[in-house]
Amino acid sequence: MTTPPPPAPTRILVLNSGSSSVKYQLLDMRNAARLAVGLVERIGEQTSRLVHTPLVDGGAGLRERTGPIADHEAALRAVAEELAADGLGLDSPELAAIGHRVVHGGLRFSAPTVVDDEVLAEIERLVPVAPLHNPANITGIRTARALRPDLPQVAVFDTAFHTTMPESAARYAIDVETADAHRIRRYGFHGTSHAYVSRETAKLLGKAPEDVNVIVLHLGNGASASAVAGGRCVDTSMGLTPLEGLVMGTRSGDVDPAVTFHLRRVAGMSTDDIDTLLNKKSGLVGLCGDNDMREIRRRIDEGDERARLAFDIYIHRLKKYIGAYYAVLGRVDAVVFTAGVGENAAPVRAAAVAGLEELGLALDSGLNEERSPHARIVSPPYARVAVAVVPTDEELEIARQAFALVSEDSLD
Repeated sequence: MTTPPPPAPTRILVLNSGSSSVKYQLLDMRNAARLAVGLVERIGEQTSRLVHTPLVDGGAGLRERTGPIADHEAALRAVAEELAADGLGLDSPELAAIGHRVVHGGLRFSAPTVVDDEVLAEIERLVPVAPLHNPANITGIRTARALRPDLPQVAVFDTAFHTTMPESAARYAIDVETADAHRIRRYGFHGTSHAYVSRETAKLLGKAPEDVNVIVLHLGNGASASAVAGGRCVDTSMGLTPLEGLVMGTRSGDVDPAVTFHLRRVAGMSTDDIDTLLNKKSGLVGLCGDNDMREIRRRIDEGDERARLAFDIYIHRLKKYIGAYYAVLGRVDAVVFTAGVGENAAPVRAAAVAGLEELGLALDSGLNEERSPHARIVSPPYARVAVAVVPTDEELEIARQAFALVSEDSLD
């Protein structure tokens, strides 16, 4: 009697490696169920902390360990131990791949990619345009490869979704030779979120992604907008780096480039000082001292004028991008809010849409004020353009892309 072959592996471990942290989720792609989630933070310090939550039937609940975790290899080994304690170890034959969030993929990587030495070398070559993110992503990949050299490591790039932008949107109007020599162009970020949310919005509207034009507003501490035509990004607000575009928690978003020259010449600030100012001391925190929208709204309710001005500047920039992307798309089926602020801050949604009735936008105040973890439409039935709230799920998107890639490879 012939023994049937074992079932194909269906689990994906998603890793998001930061400079001193690792976030992770283990998913079963048969039903997109989460089996475990966790976070390792303060890697390299004496006060390192791992928080692990098993979600399988009979899981023992949240577990926490504290104490020094020297580096990312030690962090991943600790993660592997926690997973193994739940019967979900990295040595499981049910694990199909490890999916890695990689912030910058340049122009070469427009799709999820199985990592080999050549791919890793190209990600390293992109470090100058993503110095805060790609080095940590590389460390995570190398560590995972060392732990499971036999397992596909799949890189899913934040920039990939935006590689469909036409040159007219992606190019800056500077000398072409200089731009090409130094890879200066608009790449965009938050791509896994924009891809997931635009597709889920089409589903919410009962249409295929290729039949829908959507403006996606990813509003968290980092914030970005995208214009998505028929499932393809045609414009996005972030550029060479995540600094361009909307007002963010600590980033300025759009400024006159000459501001940097002025600060250098007149204020005597160094390049590093200006970089820190625009990325870490600007945006909402620079305007009013807070980057938590809940706190800003509380202060507004108490009559705080600095908080009110910060909110008004934030909304003004948001409206500009909605209008600009409406013009880029020509026809808009939905404006969708996502990420921490977009999903939870009803006053932001209301203010962003207010006054845009001529564009077919309106809100149902009751629906807008409701709290829900589910995708939903918050505009009235008569609105020509739907306004939606769609919770993002970047980990699920990474897992889907990684699983689709390795499943295709297994069929080749």
